[in-house]
Amino acid sequence: MVSVRKSHQMSAANFEQWLGSLELESDKKNALEALYQQVHHLFDDTSSCQAKSLEMVEILAALNLDTDSLCAAFVCPLYESEIISLEYIAEHFSQQIYLLCKGVGQMEAIKALQQSQASHVSSNQIDNIRRMLLAMVEDVRAVVIKLAERLCHLRLVKNSDEETRVLAAKETSNIYAPLANRLGIGQLKWELEDLSFRYLHPDVYKKIAKQLDEKRLDRERYMADFVKNISEQLQAAGIKGTVVGRPKHIYSIWKKMQQKSLDFEQLFDVRAVRIIVDELQGCYGALGLVHTSWKHLPKEFDDYVATPKANGYQSIHTVVIGPEGKAIEVQIRTQQMHDDAELGVAAHWRYKEGSTSGKSSGFDEKVSWLRKILQWQEDVSESGELLDELRSQVFEDRIYVFTPKGDVVDLPTGATPLDFAYYIHSNVGHSCIGAKVFGRIVPFTHTLQTGDKVEILRSKKLNPSRDWLNPSLNYLHTPRARAKVQHFFRLLDRDKNLAAGKEMLEAALAKLQLSLAKVDLSAAIERFNFTTKDDLFAAIGSGNTRLLQVVHCIQQQEISAKPEVEIDPQSLVRQPQQADSQAGDNNGITVSGVGNLLTHMAKCCQPVPGDEISGFITQGRGISVHRLDCEQLANALEQQPEREVEVQWGGENNKSYQVSINIIGGDRQGLLRDISTIISNDRVSIIGIESNTDHVKQSMSMTIKIEISNNQALTRLLAKLKQLDDVVEAKRL
Repeated sequence: MVSVRKSHQMSAANFEQWLGSLELESDKKNALEALYQQVHHLFDDTSSCQAKSLEMVEILAALNLDTDSLCAAFVCPLYESEIISLEYIAEHFSQQIYLLCKGVGQMEAIKALQQSQASHVSSNQIDNIRRMLLAMVEDVRAVVIKLAERLCHLRLVKNSDEETRVLAAKETSNIYAPLANRLGIGQLKWELEDLSFRYLHPDVYKKIAKQLDEKRLDRERYMADFVKNISEQLQAAGIKGTVVGRPKHIYSIWKKMQQKSLDFEQLFDVRAVRIIVDELQGCYGALGLVHTSWKHLPKEFDDYVATPKANGYQSIHTVVIGPEGKAIEVQIRTQQMHDDAELGVAAHWRYKEGSTSGKSSGFDEKVSWLRKILQWQEDVSESGELLDELRSQVFEDRIYVFTPKGDVVDLPTGATPLDFAYYIHSNVGHSCIGAKVFGRIVPFTHTLQTGDKVEILRSKKLNPSRDWLNPSLNYLHTPRARAKVQHFFRLLDRDKNLAAGKEMLEAALAKLQLSLAKVDLSAAIERFNFTTKDDLFAAIGSGNTRLLQVVHCIQQQEISAKPEVEIDPQSLVRQPQQADSQAGDNNGITVSGVGNLLTHMAKCCQPVPGDEISGFITQGRGISVHRLDCEQLANALEQQPEREVEVQWGGENNKSYQVSINIIGGDRQGLLRDISTIISNDRVSIIGIESNTDHVKQSMSMTIKIEISNNQALTRLLAKLKQLDDVVEAKRL
């Protein structure tokens, strides 16, 4: 039955009298009294805001919650009524009170769970629900405060119109009562259910209440004799414990009538007693006494001590045929089990006020609460658009893991320890050398699960591996972590690109008889939108900025800076030119000491201008030109070193050379298009493409044969290809 709260009979004038009736510890009383003095002027005497504050404190005091929870409950109705804001709470009250009020406010997202099947579910609703769930796991006290608030709301709408009562009752029966059940708070669960049932089915409620009241006197007389009998037997057997009549809740009676298709007179547990013993052994000792004294019904026996319910409920239930052939339900449990059943998580959640300890002593409890909340989501959700969105966006594609301190981290399903490390901080990921899950070392490819406790092992140096970017190796799952690794290597490669770009520009200017140290780079820096010359060098080295364009810009700057001089007409007369002995043959190759020899480019290493080369005299095919690092050239010279001949690249020529490049990356749609676009933008011709795809590992390997003018152009092209998303490696074969 629904109980009556003292707060309905209290007013601001007798606050101290009401506070004394709660029988609280002195520190809780002092905190509440000081809080009342601070906020009493904010209450409107004509409203129910103050009554609600008092009632919420009274409910939570019965659950033995801590000082911060009671103070937050006192302030919450003011925040809910928009009399004060979160900013006001943060400024005038403690951090704990602020966080609890904020958590209670976040639970407003719970209303999205009641959306109808045809309603549209926005992404904001899903995000709000996710934040609400995380807040519920972070601090379960906010959940208990919210349940108390809903119970007060139900009581306050007692005299409202029918529509208001029905809406409040539906919300409570669909959402909050299942939540209280999952968290094992029976003391609130029964009252929420009875009040909701009273508003939704008033006629049935009154009928059952009348039947209970009509038989109350006879039942009380009968039960008093039965309780006395059991108490005497327990005392004789040396079992310490108490026996009390168990209150019956109208909703539970109606539910059992519906489930078992029984009439009121056929119910076994209208007459019910509860035996509470001191020790676990006493449960089964008391059970033996009850079954020895009266015949029991085997089908009605349940041992929830050996097999607890999903919400942690433990008790032994049995039904016996007592005196006069009447059925009586008997529940047997320890005092600890009784506290758990009545208070649920509130029986375990003990806060040390002012504690800032980072110890993970409450970690196991947090994991347990998380699982209960996820199970509650299954209880309250029905088929419809919201359930699909909730499962796909909040649960199925999300996992909730814990840091060693017990903080909750929200990650996508499939996340690895490296993803977790990069979520905490970039430097944590960069310095990660190992990971532990529940204290056991796991590989970087380990897939994390909801409820895992993850600890990252770190080194003093930042040393990520390029292998982490290889999608086929499954080190990283989240784009966020992958982007952080890519950014690290971009910064790392900057020094190499800077040195290479400076060297390339210096060589190009030397051909124009210009010195890099003496030319003015300001025009080029401004032209290509850089801030420093180092940025310019790095862009040239990475291939993001074309060397020839920079050289042309510098050349134009030098020409415009030179003073005008008188031109000698004789200098315009073209002089006869001598033949250039270094012009080279059709392949652009000159052979030292020998002229007009047939040469060809070796297919094994495919040299291009800019490569260091050497020649090998073949039989009947002239001179084969190889790169100096070619393995086939080295093998041939081991056997016939006398066939080596010195060759050089000749003067400028417009010939293109065939080169094969290999690209390894992830298998994504549009990657081939992006690669071909970069190649064509560099005015490089594609001769052929071979591609292999591994759908299991979601990776691909591509070999492209191209025609290119020189080594510098090839270096720029490869640098640009490496910058593409999902490209792990681009190299020359």
